[in-house]
Amino acid sequence: MSTLILRFIFLTLAGLSILSCQRSKENDGDENLSDYVSIVENDSLNRLDVFIDKKFFTSYLYTDSILRKPVLFPLHTASNERITRGYPFAPNAGERTDHPHHYGLWFNHGDVNGIDFWNSSVVSRNSKARYGRINHVKFLKIESGETGTLEVEKEWRSEANQLILAERTKYVFGGDDKVRIIAHTSTLTAPEVDVLFKDSKEGMFALRVRRELEIPSDEPTKFLDSNLVAADSAVVDKQGVSGHYRNSNGLKGYPNVWGQRAKWMQLSGIIDNDSVSVCIFDHPRNVNHPPHWMARDYGLYGVNPLGSNMYTEGKEQLNFALKKGDSVTFKHQVVIVNGMNPSLAKIESWYNNFITGETN
Repeated sequence: MSTLILRFIFLTLAGLSILSCQRSKENDGDENLSDYVSIVENDSLNRLDVFIDKKFFTSYLYTDSILRKPVLFPLHTASNERITRGYPFAPNAGERTDHPHHYGLWFNHGDVNGIDFWNSSVVSRNSKARYGRINHVKFLKIESGETGTLEVEKEWRSEANQLILAERTKYVFGGDDKVRIIAHTSTLTAPEVDVLFKDSKEGMFALRVRRELEIPSDEPTKFLDSNLVAADSAVVDKQGVSGHYRNSNGLKGYPNVWGQRAKWMQLSGIIDNDSVSVCIFDHPRNVNHPPHWMARDYGLYGVNPLGSNMYTEGKEQLNFALKKGDSVTFKHQVVIVNGMNPSLAKIESWYNNFITGETN
């Protein structure tokens, strides 16, 4: 059954990246794209497309038929190189087929009142687990201009459709000829019941990157073949894999950075002979700052402020609670650079701009 479901996903949403790029070309010169950052509604496909300087950057996907959470997918550099894994929506040959709940850029947590939002996907990993879903409710603001702003309401609901959290998120998109920026601010409110974010390594603001940005590994893995079918046997294949981590404390490489606290992380690599760097920043006012980092070799790249037990081998634990009616806000920023490997000073400059409220 799982294979049939995945094939349905492939047939339903395959080619999303290509369609988005085609839309960018078709709208080149359209008066709606006169702003430097343009957000274009695409109701027929349940998404909004974001263009920067008339080049496709990303889409906000909010359909409720397959998604278990709204996401930004795919993400592109200023030179139109895709940095996200395509699987399971728009799979590419040579990609891993693990973790079908890892797609695009997302925000959720692994244990909220005993409900798993992190691992929720069209293919269940554990028949005994309680999997929730995050539903897009409505758009609050869609604004193009020097920067683009998208504000939305979402709801975190249990497997029984109980409302657990109300989410209000603002995305601010910006950039220039080499840089793409996403400022992400989410406020979570407990509208009906007390809410406990139990300490979990699986959270919270995360990105799944494409094969070239993974970390070279000697572990045998199954990949999609040229027919987009998972290979029968696992192999060791490091060809084209060039990812490298560095954090704000000077730690480099995997697994050195995994689970460590830092205010920011950088993942760099080479895609089609072009240097690419992806930085994620955590705001000092976030809970449990500086947070732990879910930076893995297979392409999962995330920041987790609500998990300490696993990362500290039991020395620390954080079970974060919201009383009914209370709220908490998390602020993060993603900076995607191509054509250069930014210096430590440059990354610190971007980080300082982020925490002082500047978008560029």
